[in-house]
Amino acid sequence: MRRLRTAAALTTAVAASLVLAACGGTAGGAAPADASHTPDPDKPQVLRWAIDFPANWDPVVSGSGAQFRILSLAYASLTNIDEDGVAQPGLAESWDYNEAGDQVTFHLRPGLTFSDGAPVNAEAVKLYLERAKTQENSALDGDLGSIASVDAASDTDVVVHLTQTDYQLPLLLGQRVAQITSPEAAKDPAKLNTSPVGAGPFIVKELVTGSHAVLVKNPNYWDAEHIHIDEVDLSAAPDPATVVSGIQTGVFDFAYLAPSQVKAAEAAGLDVVKQPGYNASNISLNINKPPFDDPKVVDAVRYAIDRQEFVDKVTFGTGSTTAEPFPAGYIAYDKESEDLWPYNPEKSKELLAEAGHPNDISVDLVIPAESPAAEIVQSQLAEVGITVNIKVQPDWATPFFAKDLALSLYGTTGRESPVQTLTAHFGPQGPLNLSSPYVPEGFDAAIAVARQTPLDSPDYAKNLQAATRAGLESQALVFTYSQPNIFVKSPRVSDLPAIPGQVHWTGVTVAEK
Repeated sequence: MRRLRTAAALTTAVAASLVLAACGGTAGGAAPADASHTPDPDKPQVLRWAIDFPANWDPVVSGSGAQFRILSLAYASLTNIDEDGVAQPGLAESWDYNEAGDQVTFHLRPGLTFSDGAPVNAEAVKLYLERAKTQENSALDGDLGSIASVDAASDTDVVVHLTQTDYQLPLLLGQRVAQITSPEAAKDPAKLNTSPVGAGPFIVKELVTGSHAVLVKNPNYWDAEHIHIDEVDLSAAPDPATVVSGIQTGVFDFAYLAPSQVKAAEAAGLDVVKQPGYNASNISLNINKPPFDDPKVVDAVRYAIDRQEFVDKVTFGTGSTTAEPFPAGYIAYDKESEDLWPYNPEKSKELLAEAGHPNDISVDLVIPAESPAAEIVQSQLAEVGITVNIKVQPDWATPFFAKDLALSLYGTTGRESPVQTLTAHFGPQGPLNLSSPYVPEGFDAAIAVARQTPLDSPDYAKNLQAATRAGLESQALVFTYSQPNIFVKSPRVSDLPAIPGQVHWTGVTVAEK
């Protein structure tokens, strides 16, 4: 039996795998405080956070998009990750696999409760995972394909039966997928979607969707002793151009920062937090539709893309080019594949001529909002003779999932599980695979090997990279750039733990104005 009591056994295999820019801080909390953010012990610590309000507060409906960072205030996840992306305890304090690797038992911390008083037990986790697989409007069902069934073996033991050998479960069931909801509240999913009830570090006291929310510290949170903030006040984010002034004047303490505002924030003496992440953006092609049903046209698009222009004009130099769904330095990043399709517009023109389309291709690019990235795609493809007609449909929040499109753009925040990220992009039912059910040759076999490799195996990184290499044979995706998650904070707020892709408040303090 493979037993992981604290997941420490994973560290050796992965500890050096994430060479990503970080904002400082340590695994257990923030960096030592200085005078600018030393809190007054006699006054409550209040964090004022400007956010884009989630459309849904039920994690089953919300899915694994960027809004999970907000929901993590109210919900605790089954597992966590550390700065190196290694699986760590959450509501589950340990887990173990059977010898075949097709069954994993998560051992919950005893005595925990949700904010409504319901017990955090194995039955609650079982009901959550079943709801995530079966609820009609679930955004997570596609992420849980390896789960055949779930049993509550005891009050604290959750037994997950798998459809295959899959050692990714401790990573998969983290913040993006397994923010566990109260089973009592989930009896009315519509109400839960506007009134979150979880076992996270904070309890929602007031919520006006799209406007503001007030959350207070949860004394029953499993790691409450390391949560120093007493209250979080959420406000709807202002125009990006006014975020810096809002932090300067103390209206907010923390906010997402548009790349175009980084220099202004730094000039104002504010702290710009470049939180590491798994972000990657791509151009998505549907090879089931013309003109991309011709492989030469697909290759022409690949050679027509100048990734550096996206870095310069979309990320304002804060990002980096990538031809993969991962940033360089990540454990699944395949160095052999980093320059498969170098920028070569002349080669692109030659391929289009060979395909019989020297200057006669016209294709629609459907996006939900105006985008500088779309304009760059339009300009670069025009240079080689492909006309792109940008069509903005603001009522389409997720146009990518409409598989009838021929061309789209997409950016992803990635997942804790690299196998999940790869299957989302390249798998037959992958939500990020516009060409479903198309799968590049060799991908299924390579991803199966990666999935079957224990996280502490010396072959884990090699097998992941082989799966990435196989996936990048896909004609459906052209990756462009990656960038960190950028936030701005008042100097009164201490450093955040540098957990990739996530926002954690463990150990963070907020001084009075």
